[in-house]
Amino acid sequence: MRPRFTVTIAAIAQCAALIACAAHGVARGEEPEDPRRPAAVQTEGVPVVPVEVFERLRQYQNVRTATFAGWAPDGRGVLVATRFGNATQLHRVYDPGGRREQITFFDEPTGGQFVPQATDGAMLAVHSQGGDENDQVYLIEPAAGRSTLLTDGHSRNLLGPVRDDGTQMIVHSNRRNGRDTDLYVCASRQPGPGELLLQVDGQFWQAADWSRDGGRVLLKRYVSINEAYPAEIAVDTRKLRNLPLPDIARAAVGDLRYAHDDAAAFITTDARGEFLELARLDLATGRYTWLADDLGQDVDSLEVDRATGRLAFTTNDDGASRLFLWQAGERRELKLPLGIVGNLEFSPDGSHLGFTLARPAAPADAYSVRVDSGELTRWTYSEVGGLNPERFVTPERIKCPSFDQRDVPAYLYLPQPPGAGPAPVLILIHGGPESQYRPLFSGLIQYWVNEQQLAVICPNVRGSAGYGKTYLQLDNGPNRETSVRDIGAVLDYIAKRPELDAGRVGVMGGSYGGYMVLASLAMFGERLRAGIDQVGIANFISFLEQTSPYRQDLRRAEYGDERDPAMRQVFERINPTNNAERIRAALLVSHGVNDPRVPFGEAQQIAAKVRAAGQPVWTVYADNEGHGFAKKDNRDYLTAVEAMFLERYLIAP
Repeated sequence: MRPRFTVTIAAIAQCAALIACAAHGVARGEEPEDPRRPAAVQTEGVPVVPVEVFERLRQYQNVRTATFAGWAPDGRGVLVATRFGNATQLHRVYDPGGRREQITFFDEPTGGQFVPQATDGAMLAVHSQGGDENDQVYLIEPAAGRSTLLTDGHSRNLLGPVRDDGTQMIVHSNRRNGRDTDLYVCASRQPGPGELLLQVDGQFWQAADWSRDGGRVLLKRYVSINEAYPAEIAVDTRKLRNLPLPDIARAAVGDLRYAHDDAAAFITTDARGEFLELARLDLATGRYTWLADDLGQDVDSLEVDRATGRLAFTTNDDGASRLFLWQAGERRELKLPLGIVGNLEFSPDGSHLGFTLARPAAPADAYSVRVDSGELTRWTYSEVGGLNPERFVTPERIKCPSFDQRDVPAYLYLPQPPGAGPAPVLILIHGGPESQYRPLFSGLIQYWVNEQQLAVICPNVRGSAGYGKTYLQLDNGPNRETSVRDIGAVLDYIAKRPELDAGRVGVMGGSYGGYMVLASLAMFGERLRAGIDQVGIANFISFLEQTSPYRQDLRRAEYGDERDPAMRQVFERINPTNNAERIRAALLVSHGVNDPRVPFGEAQQIAAKVRAAGQPVWTVYADNEGHGFAKKDNRDYLTAVEAMFLERYLIAP
């Protein structure tokens, strides 16, 4: 079975998680008491949110999603991840459109999968505490009515591939020293440390797939989104062998899967060109056979049917997904509604392919397609809070010419029907930076467009994935600030559209997108009226020095190494904390105290500096969150504060 590191398609395109982030920090002091503020949230500068704001938002906040999490081994239905309470949990659906039977009941957002070939409905569930990302793996046995902690309870433990017979799993754990993530072979039904498969030193390895007989594991050494190296390890001898790349020393490697006979591996790599192409790699000879090199798009996910050898894969078409099947040299495309496809898995008998489909004007739901006929089946029907789906706005694809004659691709949501005059604009910047805005449904964007009459532009500035490796690498190291200049291209585009108000523009983003917000506010001064920074980087030096040890080298490969004097000088020049006096806009900062990725101190630094420079600053911090607000009560409060902030500082004339 393939590893399941993600539980929602929103992670594919950063919707709910980083469209509404959060965290903790200062004492309440003289803050006015707000009865709707959750106990774990502290604020400064934030007025009491009027009840009308909560009421207007309520329906949009109660839009649900459901993501496909796997087929039941007994052939009776599917597993989905969805939320009915405060946090996403696992549910079983026995029939298409049937009720969702909740299986896990943790306080934290939980994902996972069925144990392969389990006859008792057993599942492996994964969650962390308070957003600290120290994942733990649990065995869920519904028939026995119990859950058992399988991992150590305190280190970071990522669930990797599970053997086809369900007896063992690969766990990636930093238990040894907190920095290096070693690979362990663990029993899937018994707690314990497992057996060390691969000990690493200053590198990051990911297990991708397990051979049918359990004797070998495909894995890759990940350096950055631009560089990775495929390999295979023998489980009994621990002998590791590197697999070849085609006539090149360095390339990106995406997915890896064993072919059904284990004699070959399917691999995606950009070794031959701009995009991640799909190939079959003969494990004995090292020979590559290219299967989809004519598409001119990244192959971004793949799955293999162990019984038939059939292969399913998706490509990235300017953010939207195309779905293909390949077998015995023949390829055909399965026609689906416009949207984003993720979490591919063949049914136990190979007759159906399950997946998540998220569409621009509808929430993500679990689907399957019959592979012989292409017949589409919808398993879940997620609620839209009683809203009229016909009012949901589908974005327009646009391009914004930038300073070096490159086009910055973007998606534009316009209020429908248009207001009385030009609409104020919110620029929503994705994180990563090795990510991409993809047009999936967001209740919050629909609220801004429909209720607040905001236009929303979601750009994919240089450094974004999905547009070839040249575009992906344009912002690396000392070129970091060029991606901020792309926001200037978006501002120029706004000025040329008569239905957009260039005098009322704000920026919003999370994580690296938070850095982009702060840097844009400093670079473009008077052209921006408001900014919302969610779990953002304010100082690359302190961020790299204090992010979790297991992430430091991975981030240095993308951003640059703060220990290098020349790169440190670049950081000193571009750090928002060193340019806070140039910010002329109102600022809202949200962060989680337990954030292991972007430390909470980043929020504290920038809020203090901008406030000292005389600009209005609101802060929303949460004690029980990490890299984004995952709990519904915290997220609902934060989105209400954001709506009030935008009304006051952006929408008002």
